[in-house]
Amino acid sequence: MTITEGPPTVDTPWPVSVLSQKIRGWIERLGTAWVEGEITQWGGSGGNIYGKLKDLEVDATISFTIWSSVRAKLPKDLKQGDRVVALVKPNYWVKGGTLTMQVLEMRHVGLGDLLEKLELLRQKLRAEGLFEHKKPLPFLPNCIGLVTAKDSDAEKDVIRNAQLRWPAVKFRTAHAAVQGERAVTEVSQGIRELDADPEVDVIIVARGGGDFQNLLVFSDEALVRTAAACVTPLVSAIGHENDRPLLDEVADLRASTPTDAAKRVVPDVAEELSRVQQARAGMRLRITQRLGYEGDRLESLRTRPVLANPVSLVDAHADELSRYVSRSNELMERAIEKAHSGVTELTGQLRALSPQRTLQRGYAIAQLPDGTAVRSTADAPDGTELLLTVADGKISTTVSGQPADH
Repeated sequence: MTITEGPPTVDTPWPVSVLSQKIRGWIERLGTAWVEGEITQWGGSGGNIYGKLKDLEVDATISFTIWSSVRAKLPKDLKQGDRVVALVKPNYWVKGGTLTMQVLEMRHVGLGDLLEKLELLRQKLRAEGLFEHKKPLPFLPNCIGLVTAKDSDAEKDVIRNAQLRWPAVKFRTAHAAVQGERAVTEVSQGIRELDADPEVDVIIVARGGGDFQNLLVFSDEALVRTAAACVTPLVSAIGHENDRPLLDEVADLRASTPTDAAKRVVPDVAEELSRVQQARAGMRLRITQRLGYEGDRLESLRTRPVLANPVSLVDAHADELSRYVSRSNELMERAIEKAHSGVTELTGQLRALSPQRTLQRGYAIAQLPDGTAVRSTADAPDGTELLLTVADGKISTTVSGQPADH
């Protein structure tokens, strides 16, 4: 096939090798570039290193190769999960048709830069109030949600220690990568799934510690906001670094280790039984003391004279009552006697003033036939019939002459 100098067409296409060479030429003209990212894959073969570098904010990844000659010049502690800056040169492999970045230099990102970015994000989230509201943990969770790496020591520690403390506790586990490029997505998804489960009473996010850079995934803004929006109480148990990941800040409880998380989320059955026994003993003691106190009071009342011999209460007042009755009789007799004397005196006075007493002294009352008393001789001329009332009866008479006037 003839190769023309012009652009390829359907009639004059380029061979694959030509296109590959041209692509390689274009890529090689890009030269070198410093890039920053997180190592998400790191594996050795034949003295060389093959890995991947992920952007810190968006979903973008490149493959890189470190030849053995370059590796000898790099820091010995480089590993998966580290944040680095690297001087790379694009390299297109014609035979395989793949593009990779040849690393010429690689170094850790300065710790100061990472801390500064972390502190700015911390201040931003604190200003939004994401660190303030803490939900109380249930006293005895029936089901615990666990977000951790599959078959990890953290998973075993949480489950073993929780069941040792309270054998009936149940677990609902969401396995997730806890470092690397999948960690943010999988941990966030695990939190959302367990939060939506109505049977889960509390969620533990656990990891078996790690250095500062390995724990940076738990300061990712998206993951932190997912944890802050969680309705179910959430416990962070991802390590005990001095510069705590932001997940510790938004969690409702921070545990220093997965074992510590299990101890703080689940009560110890032996301790609770001991507390119940202590409470029962305390109540029994108080009831016994109360009954003893009331019994003593009752016995004291029973031994009082008034209760020992109830008749004594009547006897004690019988003499007093007799005195009152005697005094009442005496006063009543005096009153009657005084009243009788008064009546006698008034009777004498009345009799002294009565017409009968006057008649007994020899006087008489003269009355006309119509009953009118005669008060004057003019009232009874001669021949007038009169009725005379004397002390012991009445006498009829007729006037027969008037006595001479004197």
